[in-house]
Amino acid sequence: MLDIITYVLIGIGLFFNLMAGVGLLRFPDFYTRLHAGTKCTTFGSIFLIGAVVLQSVAAWIGGGWNSPDSVLALHAAIALAAILITNPTGAHAIARAGHRSGVKPAQAVVDDLEDASVSD
Repeated sequence: MLDIITYVLIGIGLFFNLMAGVGLLRFPDFYTRLHAGTKCTTFGSIFLIGAVVLQSVAAWIGGGWNSPDSVLALHAAIALAAILITNPTGAHAIARAGHRSGVKPAQAVVDDLEDASVSD
């Protein structure tokens, strides 16, 4: 049963990472591509690392504290925390730099930041 849950988590994670690649190819402008690339990969990483943690914790329960899987679960959780912090922060910085350099969104009706970027 544990393996089935792991395979489902891996499948969901791979699906979202694949959708990130499709979004990078199909979306019309810089901002929507950036959104697809960061949101989908972040969400996909949650599921992939969740599968790693699930398998590691299951092996750790069977092997005790001396099991190398206990360290793997800890490292995977730290990696997930780093991804959850750095991926959205980096995307925000890239989008802000793109806006300040004059990259316009496709089919934008209102740009609330247009005046703010001049005064910063």
